[in-house]
Amino acid sequence: MDANKLGLISVRLHYFQMVAQLGSIRAAAQALNIAPSAISRTIRSLEETIGIPLFERVRQRLKLTSAGETLVYHARTSAAELNRGCAIINDLTGLRRGKIGIVAVESVARGLLPSILAEFWQQMPNITVEVRTAGSQEALRLVVDGEAEFGIAFDARVPSGALRLAGANLSLGALLWPAHRLAKRKEVKLRDFSGERIFLSDASLALRASIEGALQESRIEFDPRAVTNSIDLMAKCVVGQMGIAFQTRVGVENELSRGELSFVPLRDPVLRPRRLALAARGRNFPTEPSARLAKLLSTAIERLDGG
Repeated sequence: MDANKLGLISVRLHYFQMVAQLGSIRAAAQALNIAPSAISRTIRSLEETIGIPLFERVRQRLKLTSAGETLVYHARTSAAELNRGCAIINDLTGLRRGKIGIVAVESVARGLLPSILAEFWQQMPNITVEVRTAGSQEALRLVVDGEAEFGIAFDARVPSGALRLAGANLSLGALLWPAHRLAKRKEVKLRDFSGERIFLSDASLALRASIEGALQESRIEFDPRAVTNSIDLMAKCVVGQMGIAFQTRVGVENELSRGELSFVPLRDPVLRPRRLALAARGRNFPTEPSARLAKLLSTAIERLDGG
């Protein structure tokens, strides 16, 4: 089977998965920017091939049948394997084309990935990289499910079905605007910020558990200004002198280099360094582009260790 046929099967599985996710052919068509009739034909073709319905209509939504649930589960892995097959064939023919998926926490996507991708595309300009942001556990789950080749997460155990390629211990610190009363300190403690307005991460970020436990143990009164899952929002609000935030340097590298933010390490005994991990489904990659990107990601993360 050639790469074009493999790609066609992958597209059909993608249409099916989109309908399963959105519960509507029309919604899937809008998301994919194609005609609903094309998706309907794909679903009918799959059902005719299998010989059993994949969906049933429940309250004007399409719900997966038992057969559909089985197919969508296996389609995730199958689609990933088909993409790998296409990439390998392209490598063999010298085309150096393909697609690689990365799922990363927002801070890594915001701060670390742009420079890594710039270097990667200098070496492999024809490779498409799909980058998604997700919470730490979700990022690693998508690697195990075959929906991404690489996952980058904080403070999460790498699950069975994935392998850790690289890691780094990162210090937590206070993000302050340069004129803040503590911005020139070499280190600070949580009690130094008693009564200040704080931007806290919500429960979807692993950062919340690191900070919340320390705050409770320290018995210090804080004034939460906002709770958010957006590192970008926290950084911009601190730049605007609306409050302070606690996190690592990852994700705010640009603001720090421009002098818009100051990072002062926290030295409370109750605070442990955060652990950043790069995970993949294996250490051996079937294509040269995947191997090169793995090396670039690993090197960049390991350079952060102790920072």
